[in-house]
Amino acid sequence: MRTADPILTTGHDRRTRTAPGPVSQAPVAQAPAAPQVVILAAGMGTRLGRTLPKPLTPLMDGRSIMQQQLDGIRAVFGTSTLITVVVGYRSKAIMRAQPDLLFAFNPAFAQTNTSKSLLRALRSSPPGGVLWLNGDVVFDPAVLDQTCALVGADQSFVCVDTATVADEEVKYTLDADGYIQELSKTVVGGLGEAVGINYVSAADKPVLIEHLAACADNDYFERGMETAIQRSGVRFRPLDISRFSAVEVDFESDLERANTWLGSRAALQPLAEEFG
Repeated sequence: MRTADPILTTGHDRRTRTAPGPVSQAPVAQAPAAPQVVILAAGMGTRLGRTLPKPLTPLMDGRSIMQQQLDGIRAVFGTSTLITVVVGYRSKAIMRAQPDLLFAFNPAFAQTNTSKSLLRALRSSPPGGVLWLNGDVVFDPAVLDQTCALVGADQSFVCVDTATVADEEVKYTLDADGYIQELSKTVVGGLGEAVGINYVSAADKPVLIEHLAACADNDYFERGMETAIQRSGVRFRPLDISRFSAVEVDFESDLERANTWLGSRAALQPLAEEFG
């Protein structure tokens, strides 16, 4: 589970923040150019113990996890954003719930992990960089606002939370230049956690595809990223989104935390509208 303390943000607040690091950008007054977006939703989600695919899990506000993701993507990048969902387990349920999206099918969803789902999506994607996210992350749309400068610069990055470093989560370290060096659940001395929202540039995408293809069937996509970094010199910048909420829903307790954040946000929304 990856989460940060709840922070209420208004559209104006989010639009005027920029990403840290060497990339600079003037405040954005309108929606930025939309990247291609991939949502990985092929898994069976057995740890949560539901019969529906995990992305269709209902939240306290009546939306599913996937709908909450889609609302955030469209609020930040616009309603015409190209979104592809990789499906597998009970694929027709997801396709019926979101018939207007594009879909890639992972027929080996029961035997493979996220490296192979991402591989299918990237291989079928049009030219250009790709923003991808795990299909079980409930996040503040402000997280995506933080990505706009790096997406606009076509810089590969990994969204990270430096406020927590749990043993069971994907952790990272940095090289001497401040780029991701190690990225896995077994990292020792991790500086924080990857939250499951990442971007690969147009130039780096063919290299990442090559390394995902070389992954074992049970590897997470982070393994392909790590070998691309260490063997081919791909550079992923860490993008710190610790001040915003991002909860990966693996267990019932994670779902409770996600709903607590949504409830807090809903309670504060009238104040934001009054003083925003």
